[in-house]
Amino acid sequence: MKALLSILLVGLSSFVCATEQAEAIFKQLAPSLYQIRIIDKASGEKSSIGSGFQISADGLIATNYHVISSYARHPKKYRIEYLDNKGNRAELTLQNIDVINDLAIVKRDVEQPMAFFDISDAPPKKGEEIFSLGNPHDLGMIVVPGTYNGLKKESFSDRIHFTGSVNSGMSGGPVVNKATKVVGINVATSGNQIGFLVPHDKLQILLDKHNQQAPDAIAQQMQEQLNNYQEQLITTLLNSPWQLKNLGEGLVPTIDVPFIRCWGESNADKKDALMSMAVANCSLEENVFIANNFYTGSVEMEFRYLHARKLSDIKFYQLFQRQIARVMPGNKAGKEDITEFECQHDIVMPTNQQINNKAIFCTRAYKKFTNLYDVLYLAISVDHHQQALISHFTLAGVSQSSAQGFTKQFMESVTWK
Repeated sequence: MKALLSILLVGLSSFVCATEQAEAIFKQLAPSLYQIRIIDKASGEKSSIGSGFQISADGLIATNYHVISSYARHPKKYRIEYLDNKGNRAELTLQNIDVINDLAIVKRDVEQPMAFFDISDAPPKKGEEIFSLGNPHDLGMIVVPGTYNGLKKESFSDRIHFTGSVNSGMSGGPVVNKATKVVGINVATSGNQIGFLVPHDKLQILLDKHNQQAPDAIAQQMQEQLNNYQEQLITTLLNSPWQLKNLGEGLVPTIDVPFIRCWGESNADKKDALMSMAVANCSLEENVFIANNFYTGSVEMEFRYLHARKLSDIKFYQLFQRQIARVMPGNKAGKEDITEFECQHDIVMPTNQQINNKAIFCTRAYKKFTNLYDVLYLAISVDHHQQALISHFTLAGVSQSSAQGFTKQFMESVTWK
């Protein structure tokens, strides 16, 4: 009993200490924290809110891109303003963005140099206590203690795994160490005390770029960043090992990178099924946010092996046609941003592979970003009686050359045993 009491007292003491430290940090940093508001000009009311923090004496403020994305996409409809800790409000101008790392720099007018956050020159140590600041649910600024758990391994774009509550409205707020230096920026949550942060070095790079050259137009920044991202992603995928794995009587590829994760299922437990089926699905479990109705940067691959021992050819054909009908693009986008799909149909046999496919290759263009496309590929084997191997992928926001390179590698990696 005494040992248990001792443990409880130590835990309580640590909690009180962390709370007191969090309160001290908040009191010190509050003047440099802001609520960032997107105001609908026609109604004069808030459309969305987030958090931000000052990073220079002359009024530069960091936040998330997704916090100000409505303005970035529709500057005639919205304006950006801040609310400080004393209740003052004023308009902000958008300076720079990093759409891939979900960062933005906005600027307020200042009459004299102001206090600002210092960006750390080194990451925290794993297990180190850090403090997230922000404005959850429009309830006012708070500080949340948490733990630094290193970078998320299953991510192409670096994200910090933070054990602590990052709630709606805290997006764009700073995360600081005990020395009050910024080590991350709030960006997302998975609930259950699991949050994700943009590493501080991504913000430092964006700030250095701002200080070194005049900002390009926002649309031009986005175009360049999306082009660079898709090229890096597809090049990484094509240069990584493609390993063939069994799927029924077929062989299908998986890409040996940590950020592509695969899942599988089958109906092997259903002995009375008219058709046996095995499915493998691999995807990049992240995307690039452009607007609430426009996501890009996704990669998905799906493979289905179908075998019908007791069905007629006609019935089998009807069943796997239903499987085909489920295929759809892997990203979210609307008519404002993309064209309709244009498709080509053909019978193909990849070089050096013993499989004949009926293939469909579809593309749609991005209206406001040149040389970027969504790509959908679907192939169905037509050379095995009452068996079919369906292979499918979607790419979002890639160039023509990236699409061609990926399609060639994919087609030549699917075959029968």
